[in-house]
Amino acid sequence: MTANISRRTLLAATGTAALVGTAAPAYAAPAASPADLLKANWKPTRADKALVGRWARDTWRSLVAMTDERTGLPADNIGESVTNPVRSKYTSPTNIGGYLWSTVVARHLGIISPQESLRRVTQTLTTMKNVVHHKPSGMYFNWYDEATGEVLHVDPDGTRQITPFVSSVDNAWFACALMVVRNAEPRARALADELLNQMNFKFYYNPAARPGGLMRGGFFETQPPDEETDKGNHAGVGPDVYYRKFHYDTCNTEARIAGYMGFALNQVPHTQYFATYRTFPDSCDWSWVEQRPKGVHRTYLGLDVFEGTYSYRGMRMVPSWGGDMFESLMPDLFVPEATWAPRSWGINHPLTVRAQIEHGLDDAKYGYWGFSPASNPKGGYSVYGVEALGMDPNGYPSDLEGTNFDAGFEGCREGTNPNPKYGDGVVTPHAAFLAMAYAPRQAIDNLSKIENTLHAYGGGGFYDSVAVKSGLIARRYLSLDQAMVMGAIGNVFGNDLIRRSFASRTVESRIRPLIAMEQFESGLE
Repeated sequence: MTANISRRTLLAATGTAALVGTAAPAYAAPAASPADLLKANWKPTRADKALVGRWARDTWRSLVAMTDERTGLPADNIGESVTNPVRSKYTSPTNIGGYLWSTVVARHLGIISPQESLRRVTQTLTTMKNVVHHKPSGMYFNWYDEATGEVLHVDPDGTRQITPFVSSVDNAWFACALMVVRNAEPRARALADELLNQMNFKFYYNPAARPGGLMRGGFFETQPPDEETDKGNHAGVGPDVYYRKFHYDTCNTEARIAGYMGFALNQVPHTQYFATYRTFPDSCDWSWVEQRPKGVHRTYLGLDVFEGTYSYRGMRMVPSWGGDMFESLMPDLFVPEATWAPRSWGINHPLTVRAQIEHGLDDAKYGYWGFSPASNPKGGYSVYGVEALGMDPNGYPSDLEGTNFDAGFEGCREGTNPNPKYGDGVVTPHAAFLAMAYAPRQAIDNLSKIENTLHAYGGGGFYDSVAVKSGLIARRYLSLDQAMVMGAIGNVFGNDLIRRSFASRTVESRIRPLIAMEQFESGLE
């Protein structure tokens, strides 16, 4: 089996104007969707606009606090102070991309002026033009010092030497940001295009990994002394590189953004999309996962696809790896998946949101919902999710105790914990923001309670996570999580700003017909 988890960076402040842009989300699942949470005709009230406008201004304040004044690069994280921020001393292409699209949102919402937006975007892109990177692919290394732009040769913990890594998913998020900037900030288009046109996602595409081909996790420019690698060069450009041995082999994870970028730039064949698993096969050879999938086989582009689904509370859906909101919905910030693929993502996304809500309110009875990898309220960083919606046998739990769900694999093995009792639930505000496009009223109400009842809110917006029973709060800000907040607000309250800016006609022509052809077996049981 190939590995499936992309490495997420650890841990992550001032604007003043009122929120503008009042249209409901332009991209909505069809009216026939079985997910009754979806409110295609939802209209924000004046109070909603004022409230979310304040959240956006404060979130932007945290991103400003993270960003070095000379390089324009955001730190990966800061503590709770946005007036005297202590920056992490490292950043990634994902973080940098998140700052860029957040800047676009801040300008659109009137938080900053067009002049400030252009200055910030130009500063960041100029720095990225000049930093050391892998020139044959046009890709960037995983870790940079945000204050100097230098590539890190010591891991972010400062504990060991590392060989700089070139990640497919991290570079895909940065490329997404460049595509947003080129359309939303025309005065910076030439600079964004210069960087984007150098990026070649064919470096990551391995046609031999499986029929249809898979995307690799990434590569090293030089051979690492502590890791076995595959030497090669899928693009045939420049010297050979040293590939990590894992590929992204499931569909419903954040890693699908790397494939989308390869399609958008016409560098990766469409078969890659159907080479990934919707679920692992329904045979006892795969009984180590947490439940047996049900589904049918269909053929797309000559490839057999098992359209497997998992069951949760009367809903059937394609699971993510960990059952978290980030994997399922972050790519949807850019690619309007529910509209372009109404028979697959248009059903799966709102059901995923509904399942997260029901888990928090009805199953685990936390009184709150929204579960995604984030800071651990006890310190460090952890993964959170609705474990029943994930394939990972070790689970992304929804509580501090790490409560494990295991329904068993019907006909092959008995479940070890099919009816768990949950403990101190950990909710992550960015997860609720990601859900806002599909359940806006529920998301706003949930976030209001997190702010006013759990007090998980500071000068830079929502803190990264909070344990609902103990009241423990991870009082820090992660740039990626804050960027997801800004992106979600930009879409829901900015007439799909991020999606519109990303999805040019050319991009639509290269992605929409591909994902539109598929039919998931998702729906109500």
